Amino acid sequence: MKRWRTRILLFLAVLGPGFITANVDNDPNGIFTYTQAGAQYGYELLWTMIPITLSLYVVQEMCARMGAVTGKGLSDLIREEFGLRVTVIVMALLVLVNFGNVIGEFAGIASSLELFGLSKYISVPICSLLVWFLAVRGDYKKVEKVFLAASVFYIAYIVAGVLSGPSWHTALVDTIKLPPRSVWGNHTYLFMVIAVIGTTIAPWMQFYLQSSIVEKGITAKNYAASRLDVIVGSIFTDIVAWFIIVACAATLYVHGLGSIQSAADAATAMKPLAGAYAFLLFAVGLFNASFFAASVLPLSTAYVVCEGLGLESGVDRKFKEAPVFYWLYTILIAGGAAVVLIPDFPLIKWAVESQVLNGVLLPIVIVLMLLLINRKDLMGEHVNSRWFNLVAWVTAIIVSILSVMMMVHGNS
Repeated sequence: MKRWRTRILLFLAVLGPGFITANVDNDPNGIFTYTQAGAQYGYELLWTMIPITLSLYVVQEMCARMGAVTGKGLSDLIREEFGLRVTVIVMALLVLVNFGNVIGEFAGIASSLELFGLSKYISVPICSLLVWFLAVRGDYKKVEKVFLAASVFYIAYIVAGVLSGPSWHTALVDTIKLPPRSVWGNHTYLFMVIAVIGTTIAPWMQFYLQSSIVEKGITAKNYAASRLDVIVGSIFTDIVAWFIIVACAATLYVHGLGSIQSAADAATAMKPLAGAYAFLLFAVGLFNASFFAASVLPLSTAYVVCEGLGLESGVDRKFKEAPVFYWLYTILIAGGAAVVLIPDFPLIKWAVESQVLNGVLLPIVIVLMLLLINRKDLMGEHVNSRWFNLVAWVTAIIVSILSVMMMVHGNS
């Protein structure tokens, strides 16, 4: 009993980076992507969840292990090992994609609160200020507690999925059944598959997770419990994603409502089909996910840029100690909120395409990680095992092939 109690306490002590990073990935962009997957294809894309969960765990574990062993963030290691030119290119691509993601987070805030009758011209400015104060006026432990509390609210989507009354048999069969060969020539299908991969294993997650591991002070000695944090986070976030697809397949797809323009539209459409409680849970879950991700994504981007340039970063530092970090964080929040307030801005098109860009960029990040983590002079005995290398390389290769196929069929 003492041994188990010690293990549980140790796990709770390191719980945070892996669980938070995986869950924040179910942001409004992700929710909309999963919503579209269920509304447009029913249960047919559920087969992606098992291989994606495995890949998500392997990629996230690699990052967490590198952070614990080296005590450095991912962009830090990329700059030191591959030079400033490669770092600047990777950072520029990530900032571009991440800004698109930040816009999606504030679009989610606006959409979710409009469901309760609150105008975006009121909700977005207020929430952007709250997001800014959360990091600027807090320290890492306080911010992490808020993020962990927000993660729990993702259970709302699991409940919404159950209330939607799906065909459990069909859902479970389609989860383990591979799709027919004919779908691989369909540009729209490939586009959605890459979007699901990109939103579940987003490149920004790896940079944020490794920086969080370093900032929390996790080392190789207490890394075993941190690995469990990554496992729990990867499984929980994809269970939530599975239930979002199932909920929309059971309601929107079955009733022929495949053309949904936002996650908020999905919540509204579910109301007469699955009941007021499913609508309420979906709407509350959307706000929670939006606010949660609007806090983390700008932080992740600020970490990437500052580490890559060798500048001070981290919410434990004061504004004077890390001015570039906080200014970049501020600009991303203000810019994202401002774009959402533009009338008739194509938010949904921007949101989904940013997830596809995540998928296209993912192999580049994975390859850089593999080159780093397999260096014995850097990782010592903590280099990758054969199985981890196999899963990571296969993930990078398959996503690259899917991206090329999507482009070929898109131009044909």
